[in-house]
Amino acid sequence: MAQYDYLIVGAGLFGCVFAHEATKAGKKCLVIERRAHIGGNAYTERLEGIDIHRYGAHIFHTSDERVWNYVNGFVRFNNFINSPIARYRDELYNLPFNMNTFSKLWGVVTPKEAQAEIARQIEELHIDEPKNLEEQGLKLAGRDVFEKLIRGYTEKQWGKPCSELPAFIIRRVPLRFTYDNNYFNDRYQGIPEEGYTRLAEKLLEGVEVRLSTDFLAFRREHPGIAEKIVYTGAIDEYFECCFGPLQYRSLRFETERLEEENFQGNAVVNYTAREVPYTRVIEHKHFTHAVSPVTYVTREYPDPWSQGKERYYPVNDAENEALYRKYKQKAEGEGNVLFCGRLGSYRYLDMDKTVKAALDLASTI
Repeated sequence: MAQYDYLIVGAGLFGCVFAHEATKAGKKCLVIERRAHIGGNAYTERLEGIDIHRYGAHIFHTSDERVWNYVNGFVRFNNFINSPIARYRDELYNLPFNMNTFSKLWGVVTPKEAQAEIARQIEELHIDEPKNLEEQGLKLAGRDVFEKLIRGYTEKQWGKPCSELPAFIIRRVPLRFTYDNNYFNDRYQGIPEEGYTRLAEKLLEGVEVRLSTDFLAFRREHPGIAEKIVYTGAIDEYFECCFGPLQYRSLRFETERLEEENFQGNAVVNYTAREVPYTRVIEHKHFTHAVSPVTYVTREYPDPWSQGKERYYPVNDAENEALYRKYKQKAEGEGNVLFCGRLGSYRYLDMDKTVKAALDLASTI
């Protein structure tokens, strides 16, 4: 007989939320995680009073009151507002693209002036149907915004010139004609005051967890250990990449301790010039207004993905979508396995969408 009702593969947000809900409902759960820690990519590590976001900046934002109240039931969130800065060489601009950005670019004062300048630049380009991301970006934002704030960052992120990237990657450019530097439009926004790892710990209280455990090896050693499997790993990896691997973009992080209180004055600074190898610098203490005589900064480098590296951004082009459909069809034949989360569904998911999906699944089954 099975020892557990659910084997939950992955201790990221989806796995933690589902494990909590299933355990609360009286189910016996086992969570296995290939990494040596819980929390997935939201994992934070506290050093000298500063929570370090080990896998890049994670700001929780949502307009779903149920989700917001749910996560705040475990830990207290602060009122952090994400207002990143874009640095193009020695020029600084506010993000998202708003009146502060346009005023710095062109000296305009009113929304009407900014809209007119953008419209003038777009009209001069004479682009009808964009053939690639470069043309799409130019048609949506005009030359100045695209060249200074989009092109270099995007080319670093995807490892290709914008002229070789498909237009659909940029479906829209958020141009805001207000003096508002809040990056997100969501009603609720913040970061756990004790770090995301504390949120994961609270969710997993009373749940059996095994770290540094590879699923494929575990499955071979313990067949039939659970009635059902909630699998949040990579869907192609579950089937040992029998149709070939799905493609991703990866990231590489370099974290440095600095003997100063304040390095850049902001939590996130994006570096948009192509010649700068990293896309952004994160200064962690600003996420929670931590008081410390030192600071920690992380430089984020886009990285080509290969087997063994972390999967961050799915490459949702036609070829990979077709490959994913083959894996999805094969997954439908796995009667006792539920493929979930961003890796299981080959989709980039914000944290609130991940929590909602886990809650919805738990309430359904």
